[in-house]
Amino acid sequence: MDARFGPATQHAVVGFQKVNELSPDGVIGPKTRRALRDPEVPKPLVPKGPDERVEIDLDHQVLRLYQDGELRLISTISSGSGEYYCSEGRCRYATTPAGNFRAYRRVSGWDRSPLGVLYNPIYFNGGIAVQGSPSVPTYPASHGCVRIPMHTAEIFPDLVKRHERFYVRD
Repeated sequence: MDARFGPATQHAVVGFQKVNELSPDGVIGPKTRRALRDPEVPKPLVPKGPDERVEIDLDHQVLRLYQDGELRLISTISSGSGEYYCSEGRCRYATTPAGNFRAYRRVSGWDRSPLGVLYNPIYFNGGIAVQGSPSVPTYPASHGCVRIPMHTAEIFPDLVKRHERFYVRD
């Protein structure tokens, strides 16, 4: 903690606002202040899921990480935009598919992909990964990967176990 309202704090405020069904503007205004007095505890997407898991809530654009059955991390995300795009002669829609997956590959540092570079990616569905990005808007904006803030991407790989379950819901 450095007592500054920097990018890490702003992303935390946005995540809090998303979980509490507030407009995710990153500003601690009157509604956010009221919600801070009696915050919402997010219900699990997978109520009887395994003790170790990652839940990705596409509707609210939030990631939750559970360890020992307890919620340990909430992060704002930006998932697939739904836009149509073409790359390397192949065209598709930018979606983050819902389903049940397992982490199967991780890369420390930067990983080059056909659509750009990903920071500390943990792949869970083909070329789709949870990955650090300098750009994590409050809305879906990626080609399908789940973007998390860079400061979260620094610690996220240490929190995720080998072959961890990923549950993606919309």
